Amino acid sequence: MGRAPTTERGRSTRRRIVAAALEVVAEKGSAGASLDEVGVRAPASRSQLYHYFDDKNDLLKAVAEATSELVLDGQQALFAGLDSWDGLVRRTDALVAFQVQRHGNGGCAIANLMGQLGEHDDDIRVVLSSAFDRWEAHIRDGLAAMAASGELRPDTDVAWLATSTLASLQGGLALTQARRDPKALRRALDGALALIATYRPPA
Repeated sequence: MGRAPTTERGRSTRRRIVAAALEVVAEKGSAGASLDEVGVRAPASRSQLYHYFDDKNDLLKAVAEATSELVLDGQQALFAGLDSWDGLVRRTDALVAFQVQRHGNGGCAIANLMGQLGEHDDDIRVVLSSAFDRWEAHIRDGLAAMAASGELRPDTDVAWLATSTLASLQGGLALTQARRDPKALRRALDGALALIATYRPPA
């Protein structure tokens, strides 16, 4: 791992380099991303790049970390509403609406990096896997709160449902990205809601 900055100026430079790398990877993929282009966009000299990062893989690990934070931080308001059935429905509608707005482009940024980088670098795979773990934990906590409040039965296996729900979301995003059709995500998440609904107590 490159040298950690000890001054605010250094931290600002490192953030600028990572932000430039995020742009380059988003546009050209990890294989097409060059340190020279990152340096031009930052802007930062090659000596600065190697001051903060050991090599390209080290920089890509930082990109994976930053991507994970961006994706999860962007969903904090949605995560906060996962403790009720109405909150689950609103979250589903919001996720689908976002894909409609994007015309099905982009998919999940974490999953995209897993395909590009996670299969070839175990350190990066661990970073991205940890992001999925945190995502799943938010869903699990919401479902547990629903069980505690009586919206789901006490015997609900919230860990199993959380994994299933995240898998439905990721599969729906992948199909939406491939087909440029947000209906794939709508159907996948409706399936997840239907499964969760089987654990609701009788009215």
